[in-house]
This record gives sequence, structure tokens and C-alpha cells, in this order.
Amino acid sequence: MKPIVAIVGRPNVGKSTLFNKLVGDRVAIVDDQPGVTRDRLYRETEWNGTEFVLVDTGGLEPRNNEFMMSKIKQQAEVAMNEADVILFIVDGKAGVNPLDEEIAYLLRKKNKPVVLCVNKIDNYVSQMDDVYDFWGLGFDNLIAVSGEHKINLGDMLDMIIGLVEKVEIEEEYDDSLKLAIIGRPNAGKSSLVNRLSGEERTIVSEVAGTTRDAIDTLIEFEDNKYTLVDTAGIRRKSKIEEDLEYYSVLRAIKTIKRADVCLWILDGIEGLTEQDKRIAGIAYEERKPIIIVVNKWDAMDKNTHTMQKMREYLLSELPFLSYAPIEFVSALTGQRTSKLLELADTVFAEYTKRISTGLLNTVIKDAVMMNTPPTRKGRLIKINYATQISSAPPRFILFCNYPELVHFSYSRYIENKLREAFGFEGSPIDIKFERKNDKAHS
Repeated sequence: MKPIVAIVGRPNVGKSTLFNKLVGDRVAIVDDQPGVTRDRLYRETEWNGTEFVLVDTGGLEPRNNEFMMSKIKQQAEVAMNEADVILFIVDGKAGVNPLDEEIAYLLRKKNKPVVLCVNKIDNYVSQMDDVYDFWGLGFDNLIAVSGEHKINLGDMLDMIIGLVEKVEIEEEYDDSLKLAIIGRPNAGKSSLVNRLSGEERTIVSEVAGTTRDAIDTLIEFEDNKYTLVDTAGIRRKSKIEEDLEYYSVLRAIKTIKRADVCLWILDGIEGLTEQDKRIAGIAYEERKPIIIVVNKWDAMDKNTHTMQKMREYLLSELPFLSYAPIEFVSALTGQRTSKLLELADTVFAEYTKRISTGLLNTVIKDAVMMNTPPTRKGRLIKINYATQISSAPPRFILFCNYPELVHFSYSRYIENKLREAFGFEGSPIDIKFERKNDKAHS
């Protein structure tokens, strides 16, 4: 798993600006899939060959100091718990602020590597005294930069990578299937973990957001082992304009990355929200298999068409997850919950499935005969050969003469044909068109 570098600091010190400069063009990833949430707080990036996940905790603009202090403390706490390296941003022009000292105190208490980044230093010589003041915060790794003008960012990244390379990322060797339980607060994630595990492992409360940290629960069912990872809920934006998404984005990234299958819990009574779509977007972009679990089904007014209407509604709102199975459960009564484990096994098998090259090309050939790629710019697109290059997720390359002319709709057509032939229920599929060359058959 790639190390996580979290950006923390009080408001208006330039966290988001620095984040955008560091990830550069990588923020503008083009995704033709409709409905995928675009507002991102994290991005996988690299420097000199070392890859890491950069997380922006910006966007916190609370109205009063009391609220500001408590939320920034929580922000720093989350970063300390979840990140491998912390990038602590301060404002060199404004000088040392009491909030900076508060955050520094929290960070020093934890045994996590910290880079203290003094931002807004456009001229080091004339602002030298401003920088020196920040040594008093007590961190060995201090660097002066200008995020706006890209001054000294390379040296800062060298410092970060030096710390990242010393971090021992835990590798997991157990043979259990890891199921990430993801969703908004109060959707019933903890209740579902308790139901599946048969014991009160997590505190269940009607107050949203009581699950503070990810909790692993190892269970056995019909001779199979499962690790249930319950994440803290991803929060909605509240009425007083604060944005607390970094809590669970940080946790959800980590949880989803190490998951084999995601169980995305929706509140059947409240229905689908924008925040739900954001959670789904993270799982989708991480290319993880997903099962949509509509919870609290026992408490809903139903008739013979309710389930089908809900399926159609979810499909229309989440077209990029059309491959995800939908289950209707009640964590409270246990209705259909045991089926989730069997379904997770099935979905994981689909996610790791490999198709023989001969069979794959037969299916592709038939698909092309039924529906040839449309001529574009007077050129006829000819697909020569297909191969599966990897599984988890299944990735396919189709070699053709004009890959740049293949329209997204035709790629979707090929994906549908592959699903018709081979299933891949619950699993994303990646399809790339590349120019035919000699290496393709080597």
C-alpha cells in the first residue's frame, strides 16, 4: 500500500494551493464515465520514482474561534492517526499563530514524521527572520517555500520522500477476504458489522459519526475467513458551512485501498445523497469491486414494486456503477445479511478472473462483427487482437490501427459484451485501445 502524506494546518495558510501545485496536472484526470464526483481531496502522485498518496485537508473555514480550535484539533488528530508522514503548513508572512502552536503541540505528542513547511516565502533573504521564528515549534524538518510561485517545492518533496522511504508500510499476509464497510454516518455500518460478527464489536449509536476509527473484525462463515473493516462515516456538509470531509476521506482512502471488496451501505429510508455519490466515487476510482447494500429495509413502506423501483433509481443516479449488485438488508433484524458474505466471495472471484486469450478474441470478434466501430474522419477502425493484461481489476488491451479514434460509446459497447460473455459481476473493467505493434505478440 502506498504511504499517505497528509497536509494539515489552520485556514488560509495555502494548503489547497500547495496541494494543487504538488499534484499538478494529475488533478485534471479525464473520466468519461458519467456521474463520478469530481471534487477530490486526495491524489496519488510521485517524486523521483517514489509514489505516495497526498491528502489535502483544506476547505475548513469555520466561523468562530472556539469551533475552529476544536475542528482543527480533530483534523490534526485524524492526520496523526491515518497518515504516514504529515506536511504541516504555516504562513510565513503572518508569523507564528496560537493555532499553529496548538497543532504543533498535538503533532509532537505522536511519533509521526512531520515536515514543517513555512509557506508564502517569496524571498528567503528578506524574509529570513520570519522563517527562523518557526523553529520554535520544535520540528527538525523545516523548509521555507512559496506554493504560489513554486519556490523550493523540489527540496520540500525531497525531504518528504526521505521520510516516506523510512516508513515501514505494513504488508498484510492473512488469507481472509477484506471487506470495507463504507458509507455515510448513521447508515448502519456498525450495526451490520455487529450482525455479521455476532457480537458487539463496535458501539452502535443513533448519533451520527460515533465510529471514531477504523476497526477490524475477523469472522468465519462456512469455513471462510473475512475481515470486516468498519470506517468512520463520511460526513455531510453541515449547515454552518464547515467542511469535515477530510475525516473520512482520509480513512476511506486507506480502508478502500486495502479492501478486497467494498460493501457500500445506503440508508434505505433517507435514500441517496450527494455525499453517498462521493463515497461511491472513491471506490470506483480505486477500481475496487463493490456491492450496494440498501439497509433498514425492514423499516420502509413497501409494495411489490418497491425493490425494482429502488434498483432503477440507483442505476439512473449511479450509471458508473451499473455492474454493482444491489442487496436489500436489515442489519437490525438480520434480514438477508448472511447473503452478503456469499456475494462478496462471488464478486471477488469475478474481480480476480482471467479469460484465456483465445476465448477473449472469439468474443471480441463476434462483437465487432455484430457492431463494427464507426468510421471516423474517413478512417476505418480495425481491431486486430485482444488480450487480458491483468486481473483485480480485469484489464484488457484491444490492439487496433487508430486507437485515438475509438469513441467512448464503443468502448462501453465492448465492455457490455465482455460482461454478457464472462460476467464480472460487481467488478470494474478497464479497456484500453492501443496501436498494434510487434511487441503486442511477443
